[in-house]
Order: sequence, then C-alpha cells, then structure tokens
Amino acid sequence: MSRAVLPVAAIPAPARTPPLRAVPGPAAPAADRGPAPRLEVPAYDLAAALALERELGVGHVLSQVLVRRGLAEPAAARDFLDPREAHDPGRFDGIESAVNTIHSHVGAGSRITVHGDYDVDGICATAIMVRGLRALGANVGWFLPGRMQDGYGLSLATIERLAARGTRLLITVDCGITAVAEVAAAKAAGIDVVLSDHHSPRADGELPDCPIVHPATCGYPCPHLCGSAVAFKLAQALGAATADEDLDLVALATVADLVPLLGENRRLVRTGLRSFANTSKPGLRALMAVSRTDPSALDCGALGFRLAPRINAAGRLRRADAGLELLLTEDAERAEEIAAELDRVNGERRAIEQRIAWEAETQVSRLGERRAFVLAGEDWHPGVIGIVASRVAERHHRPAILIALDGAGAAGVAQGSGRSIPGFDLLAALHAASDHLERYGGHRAAAGLTVRRDRVDALRAVIEHHAERVLTPELLEPVQRVDAIVSGAELGLGLAEELVALEPCGIGNPGSRLLVPGARFGDLRPMGEGRHLRFSVSSGGARARAVSFGCDGRIAGAAGDPLDAVFRLERNVYKGAVEPRLVLRHAQPCSPGTIDAIGEPLEYLAAALRELDARCEPQGPEAACPDIPRPGAVSVARTAVDRRGESPLAVLADALAGGGEVLAVCADVSRRLAGLSARTGGFSLCGWHALEREPVLSSRFVQIVALDPPSSPSAEALLRAGSGFAHLAWGEAELRFAQQMHELEYGLRASLVALYRALRAAGRAAGEELERLLRGDGQHGRPARLAGRLIRVLAELELVSLDRDLPALAIASAAPTALERSPAYRVYAKRHEDGRRYLSSEKLRGSERGRR
Repeated sequence: MSRAVLPVAAIPAPARTPPLRAVPGPAAPAADRGPAPRLEVPAYDLAAALALERELGVGHVLSQVLVRRGLAEPAAARDFLDPREAHDPGRFDGIESAVNTIHSHVGAGSRITVHGDYDVDGICATAIMVRGLRALGANVGWFLPGRMQDGYGLSLATIERLAARGTRLLITVDCGITAVAEVAAAKAAGIDVVLSDHHSPRADGELPDCPIVHPATCGYPCPHLCGSAVAFKLAQALGAATADEDLDLVALATVADLVPLLGENRRLVRTGLRSFANTSKPGLRALMAVSRTDPSALDCGALGFRLAPRINAAGRLRRADAGLELLLTEDAERAEEIAAELDRVNGERRAIEQRIAWEAETQVSRLGERRAFVLAGEDWHPGVIGIVASRVAERHHRPAILIALDGAGAAGVAQGSGRSIPGFDLLAALHAASDHLERYGGHRAAAGLTVRRDRVDALRAVIEHHAERVLTPELLEPVQRVDAIVSGAELGLGLAEELVALEPCGIGNPGSRLLVPGARFGDLRPMGEGRHLRFSVSSGGARARAVSFGCDGRIAGAAGDPLDAVFRLERNVYKGAVEPRLVLRHAQPCSPGTIDAIGEPLEYLAAALRELDARCEPQGPEAACPDIPRPGAVSVARTAVDRRGESPLAVLADALAGGGEVLAVCADVSRRLAGLSARTGGFSLCGWHALEREPVLSSRFVQIVALDPPSSPSAEALLRAGSGFAHLAWGEAELRFAQQMHELEYGLRASLVALYRALRAAGRAAGEELERLLRGDGQHGRPARLAGRLIRVLAELELVSLDRDLPALAIASAAPTALERSPAYRVYAKRHEDGRRYLSSEKLRGSERGRR
C-alpha cells in the first residue's frame, strides 16, 4: 500500500466546496459574544510560594503559578520544571506478545499494513510505525481511511480490501480499541492483528482478541499518551533505529491531539520540540517554510496553530494520504510541492470554516437564549463542522452540536460533531438522545454522531431538555481563572523567559494567566484589517505593549478607566528580534469591595482635641505593646515580602489572595482612600500615625501591606509585630508622597502662620466655624491630628486661648514670639528632621528592583 497515494493535486475533492464569495445569507451578528467570564483569583499558600522562591531561585510570579497548580513542594515543582519522566516500553503489560508477533512477520517477509487515522495523531503514528518497520527491513504499506468515504476506525469493508491485497499482519495505530468484531473478522480472514491505540475502550469493557498496546488498559504509568506516542513506544520496543528520530512527530501529535501535557508527555514534547528545530525530515522543513514558522522559535502554539492545521486540512477536505506522504518523503522537491498544496487546502478549509461559522452564528441569533445549541445546515462540510462547533461552544459558553445536512437527502443520514463546556457530559447527553441517533461516540468534551435528517428537530429537543436539567446557572457562567497577580514593572522579557519553564503548555497545563489589577489601556490601534487591536498597558508607573486578537478592533471599557485585565505573557520572535508581548485574555471594570478605615476618629474636632492629650515625645511602639521588637532586633515575627517598586494594587491583590485578613498602612488615609476605593477593596486601611498610637490595631491581621514607607525606625518595627507577612509595597511615587505628608504633618511653621492669621482675622471661632478654620483650604484640608498640633503649639505660646467645652478658639495675644519657646514645637521639629533623614535614606529605596 506504500504507493497507493495519489499525487496531492490529484486527490479528489468533495463534490461541493463553494468559495467564500458564493455564500448567501446574512453574516452573524458580531456583538453577541456570550456571557462575560467571571474572574476567579484562587487563594494560595504564600508561605509555600516564598519557600519555592528560596529553594528553586524562581521569581514570585512563577512561584504563584506553581503553588496554584498544586506544585507547592519544592521537589514536585523542580520535577515539573525539568521534566525527565520516562518509562521503558516494557511497562506496557503484554507488549512482548505484540513485539514477537511483529518480529515473526518481519522475519517471514509477510505483507504488513499499518492502519492509521485521518487526523494529525493518526497520520504521525502511521509515519512512525512505517518508518520503524522499514528500518527493520519489513515489507510494509499503510492504509488511512477517508473521513467521508470510510469513516473513523477499522471497518469490515477495510478488512476485506486488505485481505484481498495480501495483508498478513495488520497493525493499528491511533485506532482499533473498540473494533472487537473487526479484529475477529481479520483473524477469520487469515490476518494477524496487533493493536495500538489510546482511545477509550467500549463501555462494556470488551477488548479485541489480539495483542494490545494501550496505555490505560495495559497499565502504563502515563495513561495519557497520544496514539503517536504509543506507536513510538512500540517502535522502541521493536528496536527500530528510527524511533528516537521521530520524537519530532511525537511532539506534533501530542500537542495536536489535545492530550494532557503532564507526566511523560511533558518530556516527550519538550524533547520533541528540540528535535523539531533540527529535523532532517524534508516534509517538516517544507511545512515550517510554507507556514512561515521560525524553527528557532518553535513552541506548542506553532505546532498546534501553524503546522497541525495544514496536515489536518487534507483529512478534513480530501484524503489524509497527502499528509502522510509529506512526513515520509525523502525528496525535498516533492515535500515542497505537498506542503504548498496542503497550505492551499488549509486556506480553503479556513474559508469554508468561516462561512459555516457565520451561518451557525446566524442560527444562534435566531434561536435566542438556549442552554445548548443543535444547529444544522445545508452545504456544511462534515470535515469542518467540528472546528465550528468548538468556536460556537467557546464563544457562547454553551454545548454545541453541528450537523452537516449536505447530501443527506429527504430522509438520509447526516453527520454531526459536538463540543462541550466544563461540567456538561456531552456523551451522556447523546445517551439520552440515543433513540434519535443512528450512531454516536466520543467522550465528555467532544463527540461525533450520525442522525437521519427527519430526526434533527427531535434530537434538538432532547439535547436542550437534557441541558436544562443538567446545567446550573453556575455552570453556564464562564470562569477566567488567574494563575498569578503581577505588576506592570514585572511584565518584561525576563519574566516572559522565566515562564518558558512552564512549557509545554496546553491541555492539563494551560499557559499562565496573569492578572494586572487596576490597569489602564492606552494608544489603542486596530490592526489586521480591524480584526485585532494593539495597545499599551499601564500599571504601577510602568508601561508594556499588548495585543488583543479577534476583538473586532475594540475592547469594552478601555477608554481610560481602570480595568482588571488578564494576559498571557509570551516571547515574541520577529525577524530574529525577541521581545515580550502581552496577549489579552479578559478585561473587566474594577469591582472594588469595601475598604474599612480603622484608627480614624469619626468627628474632626474631637480628633483634633485628642491630639492635645497625646504624649508629645514618642514612646516607641514597644512601650505600648511589649511584644513588638525594638528597631535592630535580630528576631522578627512577620515574614517580610519586599515588593518595592511594583504596583501597590498588585501587591494588595496578592496579599488578599495569600489568606487571612489584610491591613494596608499609608501616610494619610483620606488621601489614599480616594484613589483606592474606585479600584480595589476587601481590606482595612489605617495611617502610620494611628498604628504608632495604637500598635494593637495590627494584631488581628495576617497580612500587612505598607503602601507608603514609615517615617521612623519605630514605625517600621510595627510591621514586624505579630505573626504573618509584611509586604513592602512602596516605590518612588509613594516615597515622595510620604515625604510630602511628613512635611505637612511636622514642618509646622507655614501651617502655624496660616492658622494664626485666619484666626486673627476671625477673632474667635467655635463649632462648625472652628472646624472650617482648622481644616483650611484644599480638597483634603489639614488632618485633624495636624490641627491639634497647631492648637497645642499656639496655646503653649499663649497666642490663643482654647475653650474645650464649647469648643472655641480665640486670639489671646498678637505679640511676636519665637516658635522654639513651645516644648511641643521643639519635639515636632526634631521629629521633622529625623523623619526627613529617614525618608531620604537608601534603606527605604531598597534594591535596584525597588527603583524600577
């Protein structure tokens, strides 16, 4: 069968594949994109993340991802980042029987046929087995079924054809595990069978009566191998010299077949990607060239979205033999011809897919709200409806079944393909509708079926009814799950390269989803004929470039308002240059919670008068709370988390996800509250002055976030009191704000002059008039504690008289006097100078990281 492949150009096309321009009917509405996802930021073990940073030398973002994905133990995380899991083929129970059977037929010169499948996994598996058997000197050919002509898997008709052609050994790859009757027929026809597959067995558990190599049924340690990986293991067991050379095909098939990229699959794909970049296969080199794929920048995205669709295209629209010939040929010129033709067929597939998608979306709009969609159309290609079903399910977050009525006749049989959403078992739904189906099969997430044309409406009714019973409102709401919270300052090439350690990413190990809280988008520019958008992202004083694909050139709510945005950060390689690129996954307006301001008196005049009774000379926190360590003490209770230079919003969000109650400490509550309340919430907020006055305020909080730096060593020591974590979250902007507030609160000369002049102009002020006078002008005015200090100094200088009962303040003297005569003023002046020195020290600026 090795030469039973038509030249690519001669592969017969289906009878009806109209060009895109010939499509009648309206386009689907572009505005309806289904329900908006709910943002989910899972709590995580901050202590475990910090331990990973120390043990593995990784950054905080990567440590968050690892812990949230259940890799909190350093040994498990290390094994994941450096995958080396590999198992001997002998771990397949019974593989010796398969190996002996194959070697017996090779030695006898028997005609061997490898039976594959028409998708990428089946084509690659066939290539691996054919190459391995050729290396052993076998007389080998192959057979790939046609999607429309033969259907999936091993059939009785195929057995008859192979027997007539002299096949004595049939080796299935990527198919056959449910073919009990077909294997029996082959044996009856004098054909031995060796079965290799990875799909689910029959529901009744019956297996074909022949040697089987199957990861789940044969007890292999990695049960999620794809069909090509199983064929690779069998080739290894046979001693084929080509086995290790075909790791590039194993990687391509593993990614394309959407098996979990965990365990041994991680090592196979990572190793295969390295092999791919230096492959000697003319077909793969030609495929990379025609798809404009840089071999030095290969990743799972390139395999899954550039290379695999071109191989799949032949099996979807024509026959899959062209893809197999591409992988087997040693002729570079022939490889270029096939690759060019597959590229053309893939373009045709995209046009057909777009047409069907438009028509399907039109039907969705006409049907209105449904918990599941069953859509049917004339002239829909059976090889493409599965892709469109995936698009519909993803766009609307509803299970979707598409049925191609083309050629079914008035009561003929039509082919269908379905895709599901998390929480909905599609195969169970088909079980419920089995009375209306001719054939069906698949699993929870995807399935195929055949149905008579006159039973489509009944099928729709049963599926919709089943979905109404099974899908709860929670399941109908899509979820955008976050892996890590990041600041704009972290979104550089360094982080993008560190996240490469998570590769390969795909099913079971998705690419990391990074939340940038309170981000602002700017410089929005459509690209790709208006289908996509490029823009800039600002967070914490840093800017990064980003793109959004398939958004029709717009992002809702991106007109300058703060957004909680989820991105994928990737290394973008273009013309040899490497740069970081953010790809938008989701954006929504900030949904701030409540911020509880503590330690702040509700009544302004009462707070000002309270300042008169406060001890003027600071005692140090240890005087009020003996458990607080003194500055310079070696033993500290809280774990310090230095996030200086990053976005305070990101640090707050990270602390909230780290577990326990959160207290944010700042230089001035009223000023900080105005900026925070529109973007974040769910924590308590207090000023450094309140914490110094009442150190016990922090005792119930697990997480303390210092938004602004303290102005003294004694205040800094408060961060270390108690158990939990102390996050240093300030940068240069916050440091300048703290310095300004310190000048306002303790650089009293200008404030004293302004208050005295205002009081002298009024003569006397009481009640509301006194409060207005003490507050002064400006949006925020003077803090009550500052007003109290001013009254205290002026009273000590006998320039004013205070009636605390009313309360009222009046001018007592207009005689010039030196401010230094006031004991309180001298104390405040000293604290002013000490604070200025402390806030200017390099200690508060931290490392280079804190200066970004």
